[in-house]
Amino acid sequence: MTKLDNHYQLYINGDWRPGSKGQVMQSDNPANNKPWASFDCAGQDDIDLAVQSARSVLNKGFWKTCTATDRGKLLYKLADLIEDNAEKIGTVETHDSGKLLAETVSQTKYVADYYRYFAGMADKVEGATLPIDKKDMHVYTTHQPIGVVAAIVPWNAQMFLTATKLAPALAAGCSVILKASEIAPCALFELAKLMEKAGFPKGVVSVITGDAENCSAPLTSHPDIDRIAFTGGTETAKKIIQNSSNNFAATNLELGGKSPLIIFEDADLESAANGIIAGNFGASGQSCVAGSRVIVHQSIAKDLLKLIQEKSQSIQVGNPLKQETNLGPLCTPKQIEIIEITIKKSVEQGGEIIFGGKKIEGEGNYFEPTLIHCPTHNIETLKVEMFGPVISFIEFEKEEQAIEIANDSKYGLGSGLFTNDLARAHRVSQEIKAGICWINTYRAISPIAPFGGFNQSGYAREAGKQSILDYTRTKTTWINISDDPMKNPFVMR
Repeated sequence: MTKLDNHYQLYINGDWRPGSKGQVMQSDNPANNKPWASFDCAGQDDIDLAVQSARSVLNKGFWKTCTATDRGKLLYKLADLIEDNAEKIGTVETHDSGKLLAETVSQTKYVADYYRYFAGMADKVEGATLPIDKKDMHVYTTHQPIGVVAAIVPWNAQMFLTATKLAPALAAGCSVILKASEIAPCALFELAKLMEKAGFPKGVVSVITGDAENCSAPLTSHPDIDRIAFTGGTETAKKIIQNSSNNFAATNLELGGKSPLIIFEDADLESAANGIIAGNFGASGQSCVAGSRVIVHQSIAKDLLKLIQEKSQSIQVGNPLKQETNLGPLCTPKQIEIIEITIKKSVEQGGEIIFGGKKIEGEGNYFEPTLIHCPTHNIETLKVEMFGPVISFIEFEKEEQAIEIANDSKYGLGSGLFTNDLARAHRVSQEIKAGICWINTYRAISPIAPFGGFNQSGYAREAGKQSILDYTRTKTTWINISDDPMKNPFVMR
């Protein structure tokens, strides 16, 4: 492809460089499907250089010898730069992915707090002195950096899903090769500029992008990668696991979801309706925690359905750069194709389109806010992760039935429920097989709270104080404190 005036190079070992294969790709603006930026793509030689540089900084120089407190100070600097440049980064991300500018800017500002959280965590990673069962031994543990990390980030929330990997990895003392999605990588190249400005040593972080064959596969199978942190689809994750057999890299997998949202008969309907809309039409439904399986008690189903429909009529669909817009375009035309196929099959199965259900004609990847009423739990829209603004609405009679429907999924990332019964809230939340449960709210995040799922939603836990330990290895040190020499060398002590 042709290089555009707005062109990004790869950031490897502190230098901006073209890809070794000469491959160039373009990013199309989802609002009009016109190319707005181009970028170089990495090949095997580029990956070899990035990994070699990342390994080198772990073995010598400042990154090897600096204290954990020093690493924290660099992360604090980066956090301030991200916050100061949130408007610019947000604008780039909106052009790249179609996400609302109002959200990309506010989310980028909040992402700075993820870096601050782990900056403060950097010098709080403690080992332990063990109460060992041998009186002549002093034994303690330390946490050492796991090594070179390959962090692979999708297009739908670049800055957030980068922070949950990059911040703890750097705080732990690792080096990172950040692989941005080839669909929308430009915001992460802007992040690389800020890392350079913050003063991170060359080679500590490289930012690359490219297709699966030339970039992702060589990176995840590279023999010198120690951990792979991946957010994306289940099928891609299976390939990553296969690739990691070449390097025995530990893996963090944060995958897809088809989250249930249960509305009980005693729920505040206004609050529930807002939660449903936030969980499905926020970010145009392009969220791995989209609460797209709405499970409603039959006694309130009619009233809630009417309220959702009324609220949806006032949703402003349009240019994501405008502040008054509520629903922007989908990132790719492929998503619209998947949605249309899934809705068609659902209608054939007996599903009923209550509102929406169509692509909005004209330029851009716009799809109507949609609600499908599902008479049974076998309707296709209840099964497929569509990554679009589509609610699947199904009714239940008893609590046990709601839980059964909620758990009828191969995924297990997010979940939610609305009820004013505190006992029920605790009881049902413990029965739902998901890594996250929001009660009387939805789609809230924090650097303090672990984020991750069960089943085919993966097994990573990103954010929270435990996540930094994923980027370390525990080392056990034994010291003989006796003056006596070792005894029989052929008997284990």
